[in-house]
Amino acid sequence: MTAATGIGSMPGDDAAAVAEATRTVLDSLPDLPHLVELPGRGATASMTGRGLAVLAELGADLQPAGWRLTGGGAGVDHRRARSLLAQDLDVLEEQAQGLSGSFKIQVAGPWTLAATVERPRGDKLLADAGARRELAQALAEGVRDHVRDVRRRLPDVTRLVVQVDEPALAAVLDARVPTASGFGRHRTVHPPEASDALGWVLGAATEAGGEAWVHTCAAGTPLGLLRGAGARGLAVDLSLMTAADHDALGEALEAGDSVVLGIVPTTAAAAGPEAGERALVERVERWLDMLGIDPGTVSGQLLVSPACGLAGADVAWSRRALALSSDTARRLS
Repeated sequence: MTAATGIGSMPGDDAAAVAEATRTVLDSLPDLPHLVELPGRGATASMTGRGLAVLAELGADLQPAGWRLTGGGAGVDHRRARSLLAQDLDVLEEQAQGLSGSFKIQVAGPWTLAATVERPRGDKLLADAGARRELAQALAEGVRDHVRDVRRRLPDVTRLVVQVDEPALAAVLDARVPTASGFGRHRTVHPPEASDALGWVLGAATEAGGEAWVHTCAAGTPLGLLRGAGARGLAVDLSLMTAADHDALGEALEAGDSVVLGIVPTTAAAAGPEAGERALVERVERWLDMLGIDPGTVSGQLLVSPACGLAGADVAWSRRALALSSDTARRLS
């Protein structure tokens, strides 16, 4: 049957909001709930901060320009990021007692981290081939430990999806990431290197007992590269897909992989008549018809979700967006 899920982020800026968001996700997305992320709490709870919290061995601290590796131990903000992740997992463990079936966690990918974190002496890790390799390997080891920890906390969950978020990958491959001065751009990373580093992280998730997916809400991300690196699921914003992307998603479904179609607007302001449940169902059915795919043959692989994270929504719309995703999936089933 068609299922619904969320991308990860939710609105809120304190511990009470974490508990509320966790309850909302568990109630609204029974088929594939996820660990909530609340970047409204600041840089230590952002996608980059959460990714660094998972990182093994390497330390980081927060500078005026953003996150930077220290070359030594974790700084106070890095420790804060790890503490927030542990607290969120504690809330999840308390509220999800007895949860079985499927669950999803998210982590920033190696190329998004390399494009947003600086080396100890400045400028992005992206500028240094050795540094970005070390980062990817440390992230892979951290993901392995993270998956084991979540499995320990949720012992009855039989399917643990690990969603690797790579919104910056397209910019990395196209040499669109600015240097520290802002006047230049970092050199392109060639696809084989990009695939290898991503593959280390996806492979670590799989080895630890997870099911590796990749999410991107950026246009131009090569979906074939993601699958070649080991992704067994692709989560995308359907409105950004090109004809080639549609073909790649169809190939993924035909190969037995999962596809998450981001179709629900992420804010109330972006919602229009096309955001109703019936219109969303028709949109998915038209997409499947365009690809020549019988809905009944992929119902167990196809999921629907908001187009991206919901951190920019208000609480009311975040609940509505998840409910629309769930209702749309139910009607498609």
